[in-house]
Amino acid sequence: MASLETTVDGLKLANPFIIGSGPPGTNVKVIKRAFKEGWGAVIAKTVSLDASKVVNVGPRYAKLMAGDGKEVIGWENIELISDRKFEIWLDEFKEAKDACPDGVLIASIMEEYNKDAWCEIVGRCQDAGVDGFELNFSCPHGLPERKMGAAMGQDPAILEEVCGWVMGAAKIPVWAKMTPNVTHIEEPTAAALRAGCHGVSAINTIRSVMGVNLDTLRPEPTVEGYTTPGGYSSKAVKPIALRMVMEIAQLIKKDFPGRSLSGLGGIETGADAAQFILLGSDTVQVCTGVMKFGYGMVTELCEGLLAFMEGKGFETLADFKGLSLPYFTTHAELVRMQLARKAEEAAAKERAGMVKSDAEWDGDDFVKQSDALARKASS
Repeated sequence: MASLETTVDGLKLANPFIIGSGPPGTNVKVIKRAFKEGWGAVIAKTVSLDASKVVNVGPRYAKLMAGDGKEVIGWENIELISDRKFEIWLDEFKEAKDACPDGVLIASIMEEYNKDAWCEIVGRCQDAGVDGFELNFSCPHGLPERKMGAAMGQDPAILEEVCGWVMGAAKIPVWAKMTPNVTHIEEPTAAALRAGCHGVSAINTIRSVMGVNLDTLRPEPTVEGYTTPGGYSSKAVKPIALRMVMEIAQLIKKDFPGRSLSGLGGIETGADAAQFILLGSDTVQVCTGVMKFGYGMVTELCEGLLAFMEGKGFETLADFKGLSLPYFTTHAELVRMQLARKAEEAAAKERAGMVKSDAEWDGDDFVKQSDALARKASS
């Protein structure tokens, strides 16, 4: 019988579905709700030591609708990390673990380029009882003036240094969350893993402009008549996320065996999750999907993934993790393989027309049959 249970970096999860850092993990009330619904783990909204510098605006979301005007296929946000005091978060981490001791709670943390700040936030969150860390090096729009988020994650040298600071202080598993807003995601990934991180998460949102209102001529979401580029998510980003997950998984397999990968980006069904796992993910995260469908969607996610596994005869996630990775190659190799197949088909067709015994000679095709044997002989 198929099972969704898995252990990643020592963390025991009832299933691979994790609440991704963001509004669905924004306080202890929703975190406990997620555990009650059956999510495998929860990554809380990103916290920092000084929340007074975090000021959100509204509106801060914009949606891209499908042609029917009903289905949301793209979602942009200009939301910052948590604006709640760090001390409140420490109390709520403790409360969440007291209420749900079996729930895997991961703290998402972000700080400036300051060793003392990173070491302090790691130590205090650990003392509050969280089970792991996700380092936010990937928010595409929040606090770049403080060199936080993607501004740090786009510089592999700085990223490696900061991850080294964290690993020197952390006593629990650490994942680094990668930004997709780079040319080669393998470079920051390798930096984080060289520094000792247990794994990485990918991808965060993609820097974007959702659109322009043709009535007002103002870009959206509009705040006081203006906006700023934000982070793009939802099902429209899934193909990009799958590509980057594949690239990271290949890197891990080649240079960092044993490290973990948590995939995210547009996952809304069990079938979506299966594709991420087939490309090397150990777990999958959902954030925008919860904002669209609610915490109860985890039931359908689990049912859909189990149905896929049972249909293919897989008993565990490990049975099919990365199975699709070997089927990626270069364009030049695709050309070579296709030419080779066509040549073999032509040769087979030629062989099929050759006379193999005297009884096969045909008066109508006598010349063609003779010619076929002559070509074979001359080759």
